[in-house]
Amino acid sequence: MKDTFRHKGLRKILVESLIEKGIKNSRVLEMINEIPRHQFMDNAFIQFAYQDRAFPIGSGQTISQPYTVAFQTELLDVKPYEKVLEVGTGSGYQAAVLVGLEANVYTIERQKELFQKAKEFLPMIGYNCNFFYGDGYKGLEKFAPFDKIIITCGAPEIPEELIKQLKVGGRMVAPIGSGDVQVMYLIKKISESEISTTTHGEFSFVPMLNNKNYGN
Repeated sequence: MKDTFRHKGLRKILVESLIEKGIKNSRVLEMINEIPRHQFMDNAFIQFAYQDRAFPIGSGQTISQPYTVAFQTELLDVKPYEKVLEVGTGSGYQAAVLVGLEANVYTIERQKELFQKAKEFLPMIGYNCNFFYGDGYKGLEKFAPFDKIIITCGAPEIPEELIKQLKVGGRMVAPIGSGDVQVMYLIKKISESEISTTTHGEFSFVPMLNNKNYGN
């Protein structure tokens, strides 16, 4: 699917709207401007690709609203070459943003169809990361610790297993809450036994499924 001058113009308008909504990180805005979001979406929704809205991508999942992607990424404060764990690959759009920021990305997805699609598609358009099919609640202990962890689905509580896999001094950004609306948390790991948390507004995500649902 081509990336036309029209698509690029629509992305520029999208970036301007994100600036108006308070996104300040120039590197994050640059990634939103660069990545062809329309290529991550079903043909039925391509005409809406550069609206600041979430859309279905199959398997009961959505591609997140661009503002939400930008907001979480800004909060995560990614530096080049950091090892980042993403829980919930979904369409792969958030992973592409992280790769564009020069992070070493490990992304995990429990929906096999989405996992396979992202694993094939992202490298095709130039975004290479480490893909895993599995239970995001458990993280990726084998590859821990991570500098940063981002959860892109609603978690009922802060997953303790993921805190263990975060480096001291690291950050986790996660939407926490069991209802239709979650609160965005920034969790900083101060020591092996201490974390600090701050909250950053309300968002709506599809739920994070725990391990008893895994593989269905």
